[in-house]
Amino acid sequence: MFIVSLNYTSTLEEIDKHIAEHLIHLDKQYSLGNFIASGRKEPRTGGFILATVASKVELESILASDPFHREKLAEFVVTEFIPTKTSPELSFLLRT
Repeated sequence: MFIVSLNYTSTLEEIDKHIAEHLIHLDKQYSLGNFIASGRKEPRTGGFILATVASKVELESILASDPFHREKLAEFVVTEFIPTKTSPELSFLLRT
């Protein structure tokens, strides 16, 4: 599992020009089962994505097609995360 922290490197005006395409990209990844949560930071300086892909290489390929990455509007910081304890509702995240 991976946590992706997006940090905007452009103005919100530029971000907003590409937000619709970014959301389409997210929707595609949700439908493929690659992402399980995402959202904005508050204040609005970027966002987070929780990804369940098999490898960092695979995730980097997915992120490269994000319009925020393609247009160099945000920095993407990827951190691998291995859940060891969860609430019962999120137990599916634990490796067996």
